[in-house]
Amino acid sequence: MQLGFFNFKTTNLIGFLQYYPLQSILSRNGNYMKKILGISAFYHDSAAALTIGDDIVAAAQEERFTRDKHTPDFPTNAIKYCLEEAGLEIDELDAIVFYDKPLLKFERLLQTYYSFSPKGLLSFLKAIPVWVKEKMFLKKLIYDGLKEVGEYDKKQVKLLFPEHHLSHAASSFFPSPHDTAAILTVDGVGEWCTATIGLGEGNKIKVLKELEFPHSIGLLYTSFTYYLGFTVNSGEYKLMGLAPYGNPESEETFRFVELIKGNIVDIKEDGSIWLNQSYFTYATGLKMTNNKKWAELLGFERREAEADIEQYHCNLALAIQIVTEEVVLKMAREAKRITGSDNLCMAGGVALNCVANGKLIRENIFKNVYIQPAAGDAGGALGAALAANYIYYGAERKVQSPNDNMKGSYLGPSYSGKEIELMNRKVKAVCTKYEDYTQLTKEVANRLEEGLIIGWFQGRMEFGPRALGNRSIIADARNLEMQKKINLKIKYREGFRPFAPSVLAEDASDYFELDQPSPYMLTVSPIAEKRKVKLPDNYYDLSMWERLYTTRSDIQSITHLDFSARVQTVHRETNPRYWELINTFKEKTNYGLVINTSFNVRGEPIVCTPHDAYRCFMSTDMDYLVIDDFVYSKTEQPDWENKDKWLVKFKMD
Repeated sequence: MQLGFFNFKTTNLIGFLQYYPLQSILSRNGNYMKKILGISAFYHDSAAALTIGDDIVAAAQEERFTRDKHTPDFPTNAIKYCLEEAGLEIDELDAIVFYDKPLLKFERLLQTYYSFSPKGLLSFLKAIPVWVKEKMFLKKLIYDGLKEVGEYDKKQVKLLFPEHHLSHAASSFFPSPHDTAAILTVDGVGEWCTATIGLGEGNKIKVLKELEFPHSIGLLYTSFTYYLGFTVNSGEYKLMGLAPYGNPESEETFRFVELIKGNIVDIKEDGSIWLNQSYFTYATGLKMTNNKKWAELLGFERREAEADIEQYHCNLALAIQIVTEEVVLKMAREAKRITGSDNLCMAGGVALNCVANGKLIRENIFKNVYIQPAAGDAGGALGAALAANYIYYGAERKVQSPNDNMKGSYLGPSYSGKEIELMNRKVKAVCTKYEDYTQLTKEVANRLEEGLIIGWFQGRMEFGPRALGNRSIIADARNLEMQKKINLKIKYREGFRPFAPSVLAEDASDYFELDQPSPYMLTVSPIAEKRKVKLPDNYYDLSMWERLYTTRSDIQSITHLDFSARVQTVHRETNPRYWELINTFKEKTNYGLVINTSFNVRGEPIVCTPHDAYRCFMSTDMDYLVIDDFVYSKTEQPDWENKDKWLVKFKMD
C-alpha cells in the first residue's frame, strides 16, 4: 500500500482556542441543558444555529434574509431569528461558538506566502492588511456584530473556537442516528486541514488522519469549476450537473482523466492526494489556476462565463468528476480500514457532490452512510454548537435512531396566517384560502396534471442548499417539455441544468435503484430499468442539446443524460403536507413523484418570506403559488403580465 499524504493524529481533538473550567452540568432530570449559539461567517455561506441540549432549535443561512447569495457577512439576521425561535436573549446563552480558528488560518496564510516567496506578492499585499485590520481581531468583529443583534453584557459572553473540520465532523456525527461511526470531512480548506478521517463514539470525536493545504480535492474540483467558466464557491454544482453531458465512451474523456492524474494530481491508495502546484495559483495568487499551463495541457483556453459550452467542456467536466469519485471512494475505504465501523458520517463541501455520494453508497463499503444536509460552511455553525455541547461541556448524547436529529432540516422560519394576510393586503394579492387541506392538495394535483408550474411554500424553511418541499417549485416529472420550460422561463438559468425528483419514500424503489432513504437530496441514483426508453444508436454522436431533448424515460424531466436522478425521498413523518400532496398526485396519475427545484431564480437565494415567494412568483412564468393554506392563480393577480415590475436583478452565479 502506498503511504499517502494523510498525517496521523493521535490526540482527541477537543480543539478550542479559549479554555474555561468545565461547569457542572445537571442531568436531563435536573432540567438544565446548555443553550449554545453557533456561528459561521467571513468567508462564504454565513449562518447561525442554536441548540438547547440535544435539541436543534433553529438554523438558517444569512443569505435568506439579506437576499445576497453566499454572503460572508456576520449573520445578524440569522442570529436574531435563532434567538427569537428559542425565546432567548444573548445574555442567556451559555456559549457562542465560532466555527473555526482564525489564528491558525493566519498562520497558514503567512507560512504559505513564506514558502512560495517571492511569488504572490500582490496577493500578500492585498490579504495581509485585511487580516491585520479585521480578522486578527475576530473577537471584536463578533462582539460588534452581536451589538447589531441586541444589547448584552460582554463579560457574560463566552466565546469558543473549535477547529474548522471538527465543526464539520460534529455537524454530521452528533445529529446522526449512530452511536459510533467513521467520520469523513472533505472540503477546500479550513485552517490547515483539507480532509480528515475520524471516529465518533458517544459524545466524543477523535480525528485519526488529516490532509493539509495546499493539497485538497475540494480546491482541485473548484479549480475545474473556475477553468470551465463557473463561479468559485458557487458553481461547483453546475460542474457536477455538466458532467453527465460528457461522453463516457470518448477517447477525449479518457485522455483528460489520464492528463489530470498524470500531471495535476497524484492519488494515493489511502485517498490522500498531492497537487502539482505549478498548475495552480490559489496558494499565492488571486485566481485558481495557471491558465497558460492548463491550456497547454488540455488543448483549450479557459471558458469565459456565459460562453457557449462545447463537447470538450462536457468531457472535461466528466473527467474531473471521475477523478473526484476515485478519491472519495479511496478515502472512504481508508476510513473503513482504520475504524472498522459499519457506519460513515460525512460533511464538508465535497460531501455535497451527490454523484460521488451515490457511487459511495452503491459500493457498500459501509452499511450506513449519513451526510449532513448542510454539509458546507453553513453547517459549520451547527457543528460548532454541537461540538461545544458534547465535547467541551461533556453533555450526554442520546442517539435518535433510526431517525436523525435534524427534523428533516426544516429549521428555518415559518410564518403565521396573519403574516401572510398582511402580505396579501400589502401587494393586493388575489387568493383563495382553503380551510380543508385535502381540498387544497386536490386542487394543486389537478394543476400539476395539467402541466402547470407551482411555487410551493410551506412551514419552516430548509437549512442547507437544498429545497426539500417547503420552499420549492414543483411540476409534473412526466412532462417532456418541463425541464426546458422551468430552466428558461422560471429559473432564468442555463438550459443544461438538471432537476431533481421528490418521491414518496415508500415508492422510491419503483422509480430508482435506491435501497435506502435519501431525505436530503444528497445522492444520485440510477433510474429503474423499467422506466428507461431505448436510446438511438447514434446517441453519443448527437450534440449535447440533441441528447438533452432525446426521450430517455417515462419520467423524462428528472432523468439526466446518464439515466440518473438526484433523489429526495419524502417521508410522512417529517413532512406530512408535502407527502400528502405527492400522494394525492399519485392517486390521480399513478405517479408518486414530482419535480422539485428550489424556489428562486438564478443568482437569488431560496425564498424565505411570503413576500419573497410572491415577488418571485410574479416575476416568472410560474402559474400558481401556494403559501400554506393560500392559493394564488397568476392570471388573477393585478397587473399580472407586467413581470418587470417585480423582477429583481441578482448577481450572476
